[in-house]
Amino acid sequence: MTEQTNNGAPTQSMQVDVNLVRQLAELLDATHLTEIEVEEGDRKIRVARKAAAQAAPVYAAPQPMASAPVAASAPPAAEAGAMAPTLASANAVKSPMVGTCYLSAEPGAKPFVSVGQTVAAGDTLLIVEAMKVMNPITAPSAGVVRQILIENGQPVEFDQPLVVVE
Repeated sequence: MTEQTNNGAPTQSMQVDVNLVRQLAELLDATHLTEIEVEEGDRKIRVARKAAAQAAPVYAAPQPMASAPVAASAPPAAEAGAMAPTLASANAVKSPMVGTCYLSAEPGAKPFVSVGQTVAAGDTLLIVEAMKVMNPITAPSAGVVRQILIENGQPVEFDQPLVVVE
């Protein structure tokens, strides 16, 4: 089977594994992710969903009241929120893939790390499951766990900050 490019030249069509695309779509549904990409050799498949559902929380956010006590208490909360992302982005271990994070080896088991714990380079911080493969995420260097930015069983995106180690 051949197709034509924009300039009319014939081109080979790519054989698409429909079952793989369905499995990836089901994984998107199960993990509530917006996109997933799989690469095998020279073949790359990307399944993406429009992120319209992400706009819903913006509309659901409560509007601040115009009273003086609320206005007086708002700046400290804003400052605290502004400090956390700065800390998280500066020293965060980021997800190398799209998947689901697990803080322990199995349900009910002790978490790999906790806030305040000292870790050595190479210590397992958590696991990211992707395509039914458990991928350990390790500490890049020795330090202290300052923040755990995800919850057990939470879906994560590529390059999403997971744990802050300083």
